[in-house]
Amino acid sequence: MVGMRDVARKAGVSLSTVSLVVNGNGYVSAEMREKVQAAMKTLNYVPNELARNLYHDRTNVVGAIVPTIRHPFFATLVAGLQGQLFEAGYRTIICSTADMGSGEDRYVDMLRRHMMDGMIMMGHTTHPADYWTSIQRPIVAFDRYLGASIPSIGSDHEQGGELAATMFALTGVRHVVEIGGPRSQYNDLLSSAMTGADGHSDGHATSITDLDGIGGNTTFPPIRYHLAFERTLDLAGIRWDYLEVQDVADFSEFEAVARTAFERFPEADAIVAPDMAAAFCVQEALRRGVRVPDHMQIMAYDGTYVTDLAGMRITSILQDFETITDTVARRMITEMHGSDEGSGETADADVHGPAGMVADLVPMQVKLGETTRMTDAVHQLLFGPDSVPAQTD
Repeated sequence: MVGMRDVARKAGVSLSTVSLVVNGNGYVSAEMREKVQAAMKTLNYVPNELARNLYHDRTNVVGAIVPTIRHPFFATLVAGLQGQLFEAGYRTIICSTADMGSGEDRYVDMLRRHMMDGMIMMGHTTHPADYWTSIQRPIVAFDRYLGASIPSIGSDHEQGGELAATMFALTGVRHVVEIGGPRSQYNDLLSSAMTGADGHSDGHATSITDLDGIGGNTTFPPIRYHLAFERTLDLAGIRWDYLEVQDVADFSEFEAVARTAFERFPEADAIVAPDMAAAFCVQEALRRGVRVPDHMQIMAYDGTYVTDLAGMRITSILQDFETITDTVARRMITEMHGSDEGSGETADADVHGPAGMVADLVPMQVKLGETTRMTDAVHQLLFGPDSVPAQTD
């Protein structure tokens, strides 16, 4: 095996000069550098990456913690992040906490022990903020609030919820079935916002501004989508009912909840759901002979590839995966380099977390499909007041 000593002999320079060239630190004249590089090429010398990383106290490895990679949303997100980080010279270790049957602690320990250079936290966590801030290593959160000193990137879920509800309202919807995760993940957190003067809860946030208070109690910003969606429907006088999916990685639950939506609420004329549930709802509607979108409109929230596989292209409130992964990767690299330079270049900075936590919010988009109705009002909502709706025969 060719080593640095062989390169030094071939180039006619000292071992220390070869070391400086290989490790990229210290001054070496252009002439010496060319000699060393020519010798390396002639001998087909490949530097020991592990030794070089140890020398620089780095691994070029980033950990990505997700709840599960079986869910299309996290699979799409991780694939994009891997590509972005690879282009920047980093490898990715994926920790799927639910699939591995363990929490994030062992991976946090790897970060503490400098076995990785940084960590992207995308999983659910019960650890308090001081747990994360005490690590004192580069961490970036996606759709989570982990502490005032830890940067957070997320989709603008409040905008997404309002957009979905407004589209339904503008098409004359009367009753929406909303499918989502366990209601318990945020109902208790809103007890003060949802309790009236008589001390009883009506199950609804009392105003849009009530959303601003929830960040102090939860690390899970996506609940803002549901709250904004429901509040917008309330303001429009539209009935909504909520159906829970306990395990978002269990596709049989999505299939079951689709059947439940049609059986329990036969008069409903709209459904909004995560991609997998929305796909099963489309298939259930087709099986029952329900005309989509004439008699039932179905909208997905996330906009992964699943929305193109249900037999009809599903209209989606789309999380902008390209911008999300670019923003998260950029911020992770910035944190590992110890600089704030260039952070948040592709997202809108906004404060949506507990006391001073700043999150870079990525705007949601609409991916039009075949499962919702298009009206002049919806066209103007999406494309501007001066837009001209497409003429249909």
